[in-house]
Amino acid sequence: QVQLSESGGGSVQAGGSLKLSCIISGSTYLACEWGWYRATPGSGREMVSTISRDDWGNRKYADSVKGRFTISQNLPNHILYLEMNNLKIEDAAVYYCAAKRCGRPDYNFWGQGTQVTVST
Repeated sequence: QVQLSESGGGSVQAGGSLKLSCIISGSTYLACEWGWYRATPGSGREMVSTISRDDWGNRKYADSVKGRFTISQNLPNHILYLEMNNLKIEDAAVYYCAAKRCGRPDYNFWGQGTQVTVST
């Protein structure tokens, strides 16, 4: 199994920045991709950004965060980051770190989530 633990959430004013971290442990070799999702009350989880777990680090971003958010990883230490700049009210959500098992289409392992609040 893969365990994920997020940190770095909090409250920020619109236009501000936050950096989320996710420590990934356990059988990390099972995962070929990891990323960040977010959810708000009444909505399902949406993909924010993903990155392949290799030296190429192929990245994907939701259109709504392109140019503002940056995903990165520290492979030796199994840490995933999400740097969020120019935060908007609509970015407020619970952010989840997740990992996708190699050969599987969906994300299989999830963290507990960290709250991001954006105010005017």
